Amino acid sequence: MTVIVVENPKGGVGKSTLATNLAGYFAAQGEWVALADLDKQRSSHAWLSLRVDTLPKIEEWNIDVDAPGKPPKGLEKAVVDTPAGIHGNRLALSLQLADKMIVPLQPSMFDILATQDFLAKLAKEKAVRKGAIEIGVVGMRVDARTRSADQLHCFVEGLDLPVLGFLRDTQNYVQLAAHGLTIWDVAKSRVEKDLEQWAPIIEWIEKK
Repeated sequence: MTVIVVENPKGGVGKSTLATNLAGYFAAQGEWVALADLDKQRSSHAWLSLRVDTLPKIEEWNIDVDAPGKPPKGLEKAVVDTPAGIHGNRLALSLQLADKMIVPLQPSMFDILATQDFLAKLAKEKAVRKGAIEIGVVGMRVDARTRSADQLHCFVEGLDLPVLGFLRDTQNYVQLAAHGLTIWDVAKSRVEKDLEQWAPIIEWIEKK
């Protein structure tokens, strides 16, 4: 089983958007996938409740932070959404669970500065240094051709972490989420540009 954790202590950077759509991708490929949510508000699990039975199945994985149990037996993929301000037991658990970690980050200087200490801390984690956890950054709500995207590249390269891709600022994610959907659940013609932007992210995730 592969566990992908979506994490950034900064709020409002698109963690749930990434986590739900990533789980939707695995489900669309016919894999047995579960979505976990370390946030007390369980917004990702609330999103799951909106999905109709005719859509590819995404399991709900409930994790007790104080007494974490094992995921459903036979699970192929798990995606873990995390809260803003993650620290302490939740942060430690997320690192314990992760095979790969995606850090969503908006390319504004305020978001970069707020995330800087977290990324630097991750780079020093033993599991990261030894390669047990792979980490990549995804630029959220950004045009890859802009100066702000270049600034994000420069910042992340200084920490020796790859920028996996950029997801544009579009209402597609907002509108689909309201119905428990992902970009993998609708006609390709509706989300063609978004699917293209996901391609390098998926390639990194699927790489052994």
